[in-house]
Amino acid sequence: MLRADAISYGSVALKPSRFPGLALDAAEVHLWQASLDGRPADIFESFLSADELDRANRFHFTEDRTHFVVARGLLRNLLAAYLGIGCAELRFSYGAKGKPFLLLDGRPQINFNLSHAHGRAAFAFSRGRELGVDLEYVKEDFEAELIANRFFSRSEVLALRTVPADLRNQAFFNCWTRKEAYIKARGEGLSMPLVEFDVSLRPGEPAALLNNYREKREVERWSMKAIPAPEDYVGALVVEGHDWQLKSFSLEKSNAPKLSANVAALERHQHSRLSLG
Repeated sequence: MLRADAISYGSVALKPSRFPGLALDAAEVHLWQASLDGRPADIFESFLSADELDRANRFHFTEDRTHFVVARGLLRNLLAAYLGIGCAELRFSYGAKGKPFLLLDGRPQINFNLSHAHGRAAFAFSRGRELGVDLEYVKEDFEAELIANRFFSRSEVLALRTVPADLRNQAFFNCWTRKEAYIKARGEGLSMPLVEFDVSLRPGEPAALLNNYREKREVERWSMKAIPAPEDYVGALVVEGHDWQLKSFSLEKSNAPKLSANVAALERHQHSRLSLG
């Protein structure tokens, strides 16, 4: 995974002096990851819409509210950078089952999805193909089998039982993130029962959509990948089609010491194009 210096190098055509749009080819899917800790919420609140701020204010715990605000603020900054516009120019609408999309006034559509868990976020972007991403924190004291029996398909439950006990939580979260990413890519939300399709789950086994019991052709329509994630996290990405290349980037400020001047320049322009927070 490229780190914060990828913002100024490689395939990302962003320069702190000019802030042109980020380059996203139709054959690419871009995956960004960021820590949500240590980023002040008040900076990012100015990027959010009234309904997003209303949702943020419903959180009981300050940390949860901050993570929501920062994740949404980073998403808006990245979208604005891809489109070469200001955050204030972004307009969103929602599908019948709640999946957001951009209103672009004739510009080519950019598809996006966001997931955040336990102080970390993943953002996925593409042009012209649906996609979904899910990131979860692997909990140790977790009743994996109990929840699997309620939500997983019969095949998945049986597969989970064959996994060694010390790997079972990992397998559970492999399954959960892959199923979540798939229904997010379809835009189904909670309306699609998780028992109606199978995904792979065994640690070391490639991520894959194995079956959709209602729509057999779905297996051919989608590709699925496990995404790189820090220890104690598991993530999955589901993308429409198979003719695409994944490029991964990071917004971790502390890992770009050689470009401290450039990072500082980006942060000074956080209300313009791209904010590292």
